[in-house]
Amino acid sequence: MATNAKTRKAARYAVPVAVAGVAAATVAMVPAFANSGSPDLPKVTAQQLIEKVAASDVQQLSGSAKISTDLGLPTLASGLLGGGGVAGGSANPEDKIAQLANGTHTVRVAADGPDRQKLTFVDGKDEYSLIHNGADVWGYDSKANEVWHEKDTEGAAHGKDQQGKDHKKTADRMGGASPQQLAQDILKAAGPTTDISVGDTAQVAGRNAYQLVLKPKHGGSTVGSVKIAVDAQNGVPLRVQLLAAEGGKPIVDAGFTKVDFAKPSADTFAFTAPKGAKVTEGGAEAGKGGAGHGKEFKGLESFPGLDALTGGAGGKGGETKVIGEGWSTIARIDTGAGKGLQDLEKSANDKNAPKEAKQFLDSLGGKVTGTFGEGRVFKTRLVNALITDDGKVYVGAVTKDALVKAADANK
Repeated sequence: MATNAKTRKAARYAVPVAVAGVAAATVAMVPAFANSGSPDLPKVTAQQLIEKVAASDVQQLSGSAKISTDLGLPTLASGLLGGGGVAGGSANPEDKIAQLANGTHTVRVAADGPDRQKLTFVDGKDEYSLIHNGADVWGYDSKANEVWHEKDTEGAAHGKDQQGKDHKKTADRMGGASPQQLAQDILKAAGPTTDISVGDTAQVAGRNAYQLVLKPKHGGSTVGSVKIAVDAQNGVPLRVQLLAAEGGKPIVDAGFTKVDFAKPSADTFAFTAPKGAKVTEGGAEAGKGGAGHGKEFKGLESFPGLDALTGGAGGKGGETKVIGEGWSTIARIDTGAGKGLQDLEKSANDKNAPKEAKQFLDSLGGKVTGTFGEGRVFKTRLVNALITDDGKVYVGAVTKDALVKAADANK
């Protein structure tokens, strides 16, 4: 069965990118560190709290947030995600958003409806700003003095329906949809495999909040729970915490430290490229396969044997099968490459192989066995992946044992 380009791309970068992609999507939640205190609020049911979130129509706000992520990534994967900083390199938004998957970052936030949003990532004296103002989207890296720009010409040409699609594309670049939409998406995706309840009340950025708690009903997931703090007054999600089933500090703790729901001033979203700055037009870059094309992981292409192993240009392609549902979903990627771990190990241990190839192998855990044969596990606190000796990949936010069980049942 033939696969499309998107499936082949997923297979090609199956192990590290599956981890990084889920991480980036998770940290894109943005909003909320809790202050101490459990305010006395009227009792609400989970259904009432969900309805409060859905009914919230707040579109204007400004404030500061912190995003702290502890995925337990191996050294190599952490390096591919850009280490702990957000400055330097390129002003392309995809490069910057991916870096949120590691470490702690401070973010200034402003929004005024669907046409104007601004995020400024601050690490020390260096800043990176991502600004959406009408038809323009700007990215500015102060350290590199580089500017990324994309003009929305499609919206004007194709009317309101196209504008809505373009606004969604812009929101995705801004690190995800609005907190309101994000919470609704999480709740919709939760489905029958999730227990939903109301936890203790909290204070977030000085505002009283309820906490919606989502927990997997069945074992096998690496996720213990997701907590969403909801503003008791206006229903805006103020905080998202992703807690690991194994315990310890949160995998993700993202939230406002300050928040104001007044309309930001218009000049908040104004931007002019500084004199002498290098300006890259996003549309031109995208046309060359740049923006949104996984460039932050391009180093993987140079690993000897990895391209063929995961069904890249040298492989025959393959197909992806979804196993299970809800929190225990596993993707089984049959790369069709006809090569496995032994080929990868042989290539990486070649005397002429770059050191990154050996580092990739070292990032994989010890060998595991089952009726499926042998394999090795790429492990983080959130997403784990099993690469089998016949070139299949099993990946999901599940435990190592769950991956082995799936491989045994679907070999």
